[in-house]
Amino acid sequence: MAGPIRLVIVGGVAGGASAAAKARRISEDAQIIVFEQGKDVSFANCGLAYHIGGAIKSRERLIVHNPQSLRQWFALDVRTERRVIGIDRQAKKVLVHELSTGRQYQQAYDVLILSPGAVPVRPPIPGMDHRMVFTLRTMQDMDAIKDAVDTGHVRSAVVIGGGYIGLEMAEALAMRGIHVSIVEMDRQVMAPLDPEMAAPLHEHLKGKAVDLRLCSKVLAVEQAGDRLQVKLEGGERVDCEMVIVAAGVRPDVELARQAGLQIGPRGGIVVDQTLRTSDPDIFAIGDAIEVRQYVSGVPTCIPMAGPANRQGRIAAVNALGGHLAYKGTQGTAICKVFDMAVGVTGLNEKALVGTSIPYEKIYIHPFSHATYYPGATQMDMKLIFRTDNGRILGAQCVGYDGIDKRIDVLSVAIRAGLSVYDLEDMELAYAPPYGSAKDPVNYAGFVAANILTGQVKICHATDIVAGSHKGFLLDVRTAGEFARGTIPGAVNIPLQQLRDRLSELPKDRQITVFCQVGMRGYLACRILSQKGFDCYNLCGGYRTYLHVSSVP
Repeated sequence: MAGPIRLVIVGGVAGGASAAAKARRISEDAQIIVFEQGKDVSFANCGLAYHIGGAIKSRERLIVHNPQSLRQWFALDVRTERRVIGIDRQAKKVLVHELSTGRQYQQAYDVLILSPGAVPVRPPIPGMDHRMVFTLRTMQDMDAIKDAVDTGHVRSAVVIGGGYIGLEMAEALAMRGIHVSIVEMDRQVMAPLDPEMAAPLHEHLKGKAVDLRLCSKVLAVEQAGDRLQVKLEGGERVDCEMVIVAAGVRPDVELARQAGLQIGPRGGIVVDQTLRTSDPDIFAIGDAIEVRQYVSGVPTCIPMAGPANRQGRIAAVNALGGHLAYKGTQGTAICKVFDMAVGVTGLNEKALVGTSIPYEKIYIHPFSHATYYPGATQMDMKLIFRTDNGRILGAQCVGYDGIDKRIDVLSVAIRAGLSVYDLEDMELAYAPPYGSAKDPVNYAGFVAANILTGQVKICHATDIVAGSHKGFLLDVRTAGEFARGTIPGAVNIPLQQLRDRLSELPKDRQITVFCQVGMRGYLACRILSQKGFDCYNLCGGYRTYLHVSSVP
């Protein structure tokens, strides 16, 4: 190729900015032009809600780079408020619309990287165009919401959708003294969680005075005097002054579609492992593309900043002649919801149901650090693994402290192809303020390995709640715990009395043992199985049962 390469990048936020900076580090000679339709580039869109809520005081803290600093640091030609509206693949030119003047012009490229991101989903319901109905995607969206809140006229708000943005905005508005209602069509918030793992999050939201409305559908947003009314299916109406639409995002693929690039079944741009599209001179990255789910290999769309940044680096290398491969996205993520943290990685059970993958799951409820050191808090963890080789498929963790640490360790374990047996052997940092001698990650490995090696048989709370369980229910907690609540039909024999009361148990029926979180149940099963009883431990104990039984 004669002369310096002309690299044009469409989109200047997470993926696009990373691609541009990486490209310059590779080549001082390349002509690198970045087109961004917004006013800002390289801003921290994951921090927008925290500025609205007041945790991040300065707006400027959200701006990583501006066009001037990108020019000074990396000699990039960054052109904001320019929307690329067409691609001529034959002539290798893009058609650019200059928003401030209306002027249109063409820009030639040798290699093109598309990083248009995703656009917020606006449900097709009446009232979505009202001036007090907002989405949150850009700095300007953030400014508009914050300006409205700063007036002091917003006393209550409805958030439509209970995903990451919806939950972050619910917290942000509550922190500003605004009463918040969350309206979610599904039976749970935070879709990457399985329903029972969202149960403690639901309770926490209600404890923070959030009006949580699950299995609810918005039919319209209407003006009612000086307020708004959100009309729900079933006739209910919720009064408010502001509506935040956080119903998810969809890949922004219109430019790619018009150019004839291949769009996948999930609605994203199809790319290969090098992040090339169906045109070898056009790459695509970020929220607009379909990726391979790292564990299952299934094409999917996972709009996350971390993967977008890594894809930007890989696309830049390959655009300038390299041969790097993007190996897929695990979906590792964490979300702060008031005082709680929610972490996920890999596949959830919802994605596994109906597949040919043989799997089992366990629930544990360990403490964040040694309980004799002040401040230990209990967490809820779910680990999903293959039954044929113990390989880890996914994990979910909900709690107050140490959630990020455990999810990151399990994320690395999945990426490395480790099994539950490897979790048993992991040597993790321990001191009483930070963990336990048997870390929750180790403990998850112990519990899972005991199942795979036949040390214990388990049953799940879903079977009991569904009514398919016909065995004898044995509660081995103390009499006081039993009196405070148990599974209907259970018989109480505390663990300490079990050896002396074996004659009270049937040998011709399956016995399902449970305690509060599973440990005493496991000990009871070890006693009973060696005495000839057909014994199963309720995985996760009564605590998991309560979570499962609370799912709408």
